[in-house]
Amino acid sequence: MTGRPLSRRHTLKTAAGAAAALTLAATPAAAASAAEPGAGPEQAGKPTVVLVHGAFADAASWNPVTERLQQCGHPVIAVANPLRGLTHDAAHVAARLAAVTGPVVLVGHSYGGAVITQAAATAPGVKALVYVSAFIPDAGEVLGELAARFPGSQLEASLVPVPVPVPDGTAGVDLYIRPDRYHEVFAQDVPRPTTRVLAAGQRPLSASAFTDRVHSAAWHTVPSWTLISSRDRGIVPELQRFQASRARSRTVEVPSSHLPMYSRPDAVVALIRSAARSVTP
Repeated sequence: MTGRPLSRRHTLKTAAGAAAALTLAATPAAAASAAEPGAGPEQAGKPTVVLVHGAFADAASWNPVTERLQQCGHPVIAVANPLRGLTHDAAHVAARLAAVTGPVVLVGHSYGGAVITQAAATAPGVKALVYVSAFIPDAGEVLGELAARFPGSQLEASLVPVPVPVPDGTAGVDLYIRPDRYHEVFAQDVPRPTTRVLAAGQRPLSASAFTDRVHSAAWHTVPSWTLISSRDRGIVPELQRFQASRARSRTVEVPSSHLPMYSRPDAVVALIRSAARSVTP
């Protein structure tokens, strides 16, 4: 192409016009992103799945499940459960739920089951509860007493208490699973290299969690689904079955340790998706 070189003014005008065109073209997507971070067209109409981890773990314990749910187009939030006691933890999760727009499928693993039971009672957006190898207490119950009703758990004998200060200046106690017992008690069907990493990074549970009294139980009014781990050495299967029956929960049973998110992630995802399908947008 021949002709006179473009002037600097003409070049700037052309670049500004191109930038404006790109901005206009991107506006709908940008608006959608601002309204619903992380949302895509495939997520339209699906409830948000909120995952609450249990003791001796963190939100990363849900990673195999989170990845699969996202691949299926579900919006997912894996909450950081403080593990500072039932009242505190339930209030923290309830506050996180209040920031979610639209219906929620609320999922709890292990001690996280007790947390979601209480948190959902003040969260009207929760339309389904899913319990995974979990505590499902009723109002007025204490987790330590509930667990004692069905003996056989190997967890208590494997715990290490560590004295710690609490915010009000008094003394508290944090509980850890002994690293050399983590595999056998928590996840005997998960590869040892994986459980060694999980044991090294475990987050402690305040001992007060086993003595706090449950204030309310959302499963009386919110439909629930339960995955029972038939080889669980932490929360014994008999307790899981009793709780699920009492809550009139839709139940599946898998031959898993206490950590089915790693050993049976497809079964966990299938149950969560079943609950999600019951939720009307």
